[in-house]
Amino acid sequence: METLVIRGGRTVSGRVRVSPAKNAVLPIIAASLLARTPSRLEEVPALADVRTICAVIRHLGAQVREQDGGLVIEPPYELNWEAPEDLVRRMRASFLVLGPLLARTGRARISVPGGCAIGTRPIDLHLKGISLLGATITQRRGYIEACAPRLRGNRIYLDFPSVGATENIMCAAALAAGQTVIENAAEEPEVVDLANFLNAMGAQIKGAGTRVVRIQGVGELYGATYSVIPDRIEAGTFLLTAPMAGGQVVVENVIADHLKPVVAKLKEAGVSVQEEENSIRVASDGQYRAVDLKTLPYPGFPTDMQPQFMALLARARGTAVITETVFENRFMHAAELKRMGARITVVGRTAIVHGTKGLTGTRVCATDLRAGAALALAALSADGETLITGLEHIDRGYAGFVEKLQDLGVDISRRG
Repeated sequence: METLVIRGGRTVSGRVRVSPAKNAVLPIIAASLLARTPSRLEEVPALADVRTICAVIRHLGAQVREQDGGLVIEPPYELNWEAPEDLVRRMRASFLVLGPLLARTGRARISVPGGCAIGTRPIDLHLKGISLLGATITQRRGYIEACAPRLRGNRIYLDFPSVGATENIMCAAALAAGQTVIENAAEEPEVVDLANFLNAMGAQIKGAGTRVVRIQGVGELYGATYSVIPDRIEAGTFLLTAPMAGGQVVVENVIADHLKPVVAKLKEAGVSVQEEENSIRVASDGQYRAVDLKTLPYPGFPTDMQPQFMALLARARGTAVITETVFENRFMHAAELKRMGARITVVGRTAIVHGTKGLTGTRVCATDLRAGAALALAALSADGETLITGLEHIDRGYAGFVEKLQDLGVDISRRG
């Protein structure tokens, strides 16, 4: 079993460059199946999830090759319409091939998706939107089967602004007859990035990034060359290294507008944050105060930064209240942080964090992707050695995680 070994107590200093966004590149790779000609993604992070989605579209008939740090994706003339069960169950984002498959082939058979166990994350809104576009959907023996000889535009209201549902519907509607209007759509930057990629292929999408997205279906789409946005969650994670360990860090290749709620909370806690051109500078002596936070869909505080902030608040002056409104099972990291000496009480979807002066290194396990990042952050300021297992979760979302922390002066290594 591979283990991440971190010896705390060292201040951090230096610059770190953020990779392209995992949650943007995955739907974009799936959407490339909509085109009749090859697409090129200029830079793609070396992540386990990227390898998984590439394996999925290869199974569907696409050719994928690496080129100069990016990917060239060549869809086949005729797609295989059944996604492989083992890959879809491994990663929830694999379900994003549903819309492109239906739009291109009129059929799709996909197993119920898996992924991190942070909540139920039902696919009902995906299926609601696809069915309103004219697809007939059946569910049996753990599979979703959809059939639609011709998708037709419609007005779709989402009960919750689901990112995945918005993306799947946009992809399907891009080749549907007529106009589709998605109301209460997700506003996340990753949704905007997908819309920009689709438009670069010839789609007609307006309003992405607002609550109402309009898609005018077109007859065909063609491959495009595209650069994916920086990963705002990776950026947010590295912004927290300075207050956790003390020191000064410059996080490069960021879009500051995407990080407003994270930056606001850091400033509220008394951390020095300066926005520069395409970068953010954070400085701290390791002393800061507790702040309350509540996770919400974008542009609210991101649920994907909640575990990292819980680690930060475990060392803050005072008591903080964290309210998780997005996923009902996203406090699993609390038990591991408590093993390090954190004082955390979880009641339903609320966590009360009493700041403590110091944490202690011990053996802990990453229960999901962001939990792994939270434990690594906690280890930066812990006394002694912290050993983190469950590294397969961290590998899903952080490219070059160990090397980037080493460049900041962290005593970290990977064993096993």
